[in-house]
Formats: sequence, structure tokens, C-alpha cells
Amino acid sequence: MNWRAVQAIVRKDLKVVFQNKGVLIPIIVVPVVILMALPGLAALAPMLQDMPGTPFAGMDSFIQDMPAGLREALAGYDEVQTTVVLALVYFLAPMYLILPLMVASVIAADSFAGEKERKTLEALLYTPTTDWELFLAKLLSAWLPALGVAWGGFLLYAVMSNLAAWPVMGRLFFPTTMWLVLALWVAPAVAGLGLGTTVLISSRAQTFQEAYQLGGVVVLPIILLVVAQATGVMYFSTWLVALLGLVFWAIDALLLWVGRRTFRRSKLATQM
Repeated sequence: MNWRAVQAIVRKDLKVVFQNKGVLIPIIVVPVVILMALPGLAALAPMLQDMPGTPFAGMDSFIQDMPAGLREALAGYDEVQTTVVLALVYFLAPMYLILPLMVASVIAADSFAGEKERKTLEALLYTPTTDWELFLAKLLSAWLPALGVAWGGFLLYAVMSNLAAWPVMGRLFFPTTMWLVLALWVAPAVAGLGLGTTVLISSRAQTFQEAYQLGGVVVLPIILLVVAQATGVMYFSTWLVALLGLVFWAIDALLLWVGRRTFRRSKLATQM
């Protein structure tokens, strides 16, 4: 394995990412909205309590329709605290997974399709690397930034959640064990799912936009998780999150195996 050549490709790709506004803007805007703006809404919860009427009147019946494990986890909280915990700990958990998936997909879409648009693909194909080393370098170029955003975003979300909810909770309540498993175990696997799929698509697409649009289908499993939890079909417990991570890592391994067997720079050369 020529790690020096792999590292050179990764450094070059990361430099391109930070100079490309079309890639950089989504990486910045989406995390800011999810990790800062949404937790900030928790600060509005006490205001709802003071509004005329009963804003939390249906909360008890809503909780009763939730799985038993979630009802136990929320036991002991008052109505306002229950609303805050539901929103910040549970409902936004699957949305957090969109971040590493989105970052990995955006960068991976630019991996080969972007090289074709910039007319730099030919020089890339002549680098002193094997097909596997080139494919691995492109994977790492997308996976490492996605991991940085996921873990940095987790720390930011923890700070924002505790600050915004302090008037309601009166203590530090975040992160929970489930969120630690989500950030350290599941988020890297979700990033691998996004980049593994999108790199394979990017190697066949002609433009960045085409690769990004086709690779967007990988967000559907995360959307399903958001809907399932919001409707009470399931909830993100520690064991469920650990199991989801195992499933995603297994899919990653399959995508890596397929990519190693099917990726050939000779095919890329015919598409230039």
C-alpha cells in the first residue's frame, strides 16, 4: 500500500473542497441550522407554558401512545421538560445523522465527477497508485471531513442543548448514553454509507450535480427513521442505535467490497 500517494490525493482533495463554494456552503449551512437554530427553540418552551390555553394539554395522551421504554425514560419530567427532552434527545437524533451523510455525499460526489468537470481527471489517473489505492484515497477524502463535522457538531449540539434548555431543566442533561453511541458508533458508519454509494456513482457520472442528485437517494433511510420516531413507531434507545450502527457498518463493508472489485481507472479513462 503506497500510503504516501494516498495521503497526497487526500490532501489535494481536501484543498479543493475548502476552495469550492458549491461544496463548502452546504457543509456549513446545514449543520448550523440543525445544531444551533433547532436546539435554540428549546428556550421558547417556558414561553409556551405561559400562553393562554393549554399548549401541553395533549402531551399525556401523546406519551401514552409511545413505546413503553420511552415512557419510562421520560418518567419524572414535567410537561415542559418532557417536551424539551423529546425534541432534543429523541426527535432530533435521526436528523443529526443527516450531517455526516450529507457531508460525505457532497464531497464524494465531487470526487470523480468534479475531476472530470475541472479537467484534472487525466492527471489523477496517472498518479503512481493502484486502482484500490486511488479508490481508498477518494473514500478517505470524503469520510474524514464527514467524521470531523459529525464529532465537532456533536460537541456543538451538546453545548447548545444544555444552554438553551437550562432554564427548563436546571441541570446538564445532555449527552445521554444513546447519543454517545449515536455519535461515536453510528455517525461514522452513516458517513461510510453516503460516501461508498456516492463515490461509485461519481465515478460514472459526468458532472458534480448529476452525481450529487443520484447520490441523494441514500438519505431516504434516515428520513424513514425520522418519520418512524416522530410517529411513535419506534424510538432511539441505546440498543436500537447500536444495532443500527451494526447494520450500517455491514452495508459499508459490502459497498467497500463491491467498490474494490468493480472500480477500474481504465473505465474512467474512457469517460474523459
